[in-house]
Amino acid sequence: MTLTGHAYALGAGTIINAIATWKGAAFGIDLKTFADVELSKNERSVHGTIEGMPNGDTTLIERAVELVLEHFKMKLGGTVRTRSEVPLARGLKSSSAAANAAILATLDAIGETMEPLEAVHLGVRAAKDAGVTITGAFDDACASFLGGIVVTDNREMRLVKRIEREMDVLIFAPEKKAFSAETDVPRSRLIAPWVDIAYNLALDGEYERAMTLNGFLYCGALGFDTELLMRALQIGVKGASLSGTGPAYAALVEKEKVDDLKITWENLGISGNVIKTKINNKGAMNVNVGGSR
Repeated sequence: MTLTGHAYALGAGTIINAIATWKGAAFGIDLKTFADVELSKNERSVHGTIEGMPNGDTTLIERAVELVLEHFKMKLGGTVRTRSEVPLARGLKSSSAAANAAILATLDAIGETMEPLEAVHLGVRAAKDAGVTITGAFDDACASFLGGIVVTDNREMRLVKRIEREMDVLIFAPEKKAFSAETDVPRSRLIAPWVDIAYNLALDGEYERAMTLNGFLYCGALGFDTELLMRALQIGVKGASLSGTGPAYAALVEKEKVDDLKITWENLGISGNVIKTKINNKGAMNVNVGGSR
């Protein structure tokens, strides 16, 4: 008998990048990564595929499935397939989304449940085992799984705060990719005292100010252009940042300013796409093929 499960998790945008201080904040966005899992007692291992990336590294999604099966002491194998609306390796938490979706789809397949933060911890462990993260990306994983805005302590793996907020999001996703595991950590640690200031702003609920300060700090540390941030500020957008370790940028935008920022970013002459989305407050969930449960 074959057991099947289907789920999705969210991409996310950065408010505070946790690499400098191990403290982070992020928000779930309405771009999803879907996972389909098929398991059987006749299979001894888990094999993964990523839609559109025939040679893509599937270690993360395979490990995510394995950890769920190990947790429930189930000797099964099979396949895990992912497909994504989240641009990969752009700082939009595609790894966290893939791990969370694979975990939730596996739970769906075997008919088991976990507390959300327990599932998030498994996803973080899978990401560490796969070598795709520096801090464990607990903040990104929480935003991807829970939705809304989250503030975390990644060293303690603790969710400090979560709120729901209705807001439009614009993303500028350059064509080039940047992998988190290749980030210059020593340079990021140099800006830690100022990132702490941004983190405290996030704790106080001043998310736009926090992410803009974070954006300028990390652009300086990692060598990214600040022009996209300056253009956002010029038209009155209060929250814009480098997302993760780049190269994408994300902005929290009031509805009346969305079109202005979209046009502004598109006219910069930088090769890439502007994506319009919003904060997703619902988070990850199981899905039937063709619809949500």
